[in-house]
Amino acid sequence: MTYAPFYVHAKDRAARWLVTCDHAANTVPPDLGGTLGLPDADMARHIAFDPGAAGVAMALADALGASAILSNFSRLVIDPNRGEDDPTLLMRLYDGSVIPGNRAAGLEETERRLDAYYRPYHAALESLAARRDDTVIVSVHSFTPQLRSRPSRPWHIGILHAHDRRLSDPLIDLLRAEPDLVVGRNQPYPGHLPGDAMDRHALHHGRQNTLVELRNDLIETEAQQAAWGARLAPLLEAALAKTTE
Repeated sequence: MTYAPFYVHAKDRAARWLVTCDHAANTVPPDLGGTLGLPDADMARHIAFDPGAAGVAMALADALGASAILSNFSRLVIDPNRGEDDPTLLMRLYDGSVIPGNRAAGLEETERRLDAYYRPYHAALESLAARRDDTVIVSVHSFTPQLRSRPSRPWHIGILHAHDRRLSDPLIDLLRAEPDLVVGRNQPYPGHLPGDAMDRHALHHGRQNTLVELRNDLIETEAQQAAWGARLAPLLEAALAKTTE
């Protein structure tokens, strides 16, 4: 099968919703030799991708009757959720692990990876988002329960947003009404990085949006991923119904 830097799930659906998954895969493309020199244990960690997020994104898209776009390259190859001028676009050290395949990657190699993987993903995402004037983007991510040498993270789910809180505010309220959830606002990460995927595809176009971070030990299995997709869909629909255009 020919390698492609992204995958579109259910591309012909015409729903208002568009689900994205920037860190869906830990794939190292064939033209990089299929490896960055890291052991398999590191490539299975959150440093290489967002474990469980791809399954949740597709399950959520199915529950919403929407399309989903998923990256098909590791965030360690080049990070599609960073701006092109972000210093963390191509990481050489991440959560205690040195990335051998990135050690000698300079500006020329970064530009090559942008052209080969990053830019095609973003072009496809923008094409999908532009199909409707009222597109709402939901980005699905996952986070590790604990970074090395850092405190454990108590949240089950975090909702990230920038200045456009139209969808995120009611969604957070609905999630916090669920008795079994610890919900973070802009946790465990800040809700906005200039040039990141939501800035580029939602904020710059005035599209309603929210970013969902799920703790990855809660979405390890296909059944868990399907359950979270099914759980989030009606909450997102209810939150959207509460927004004012």
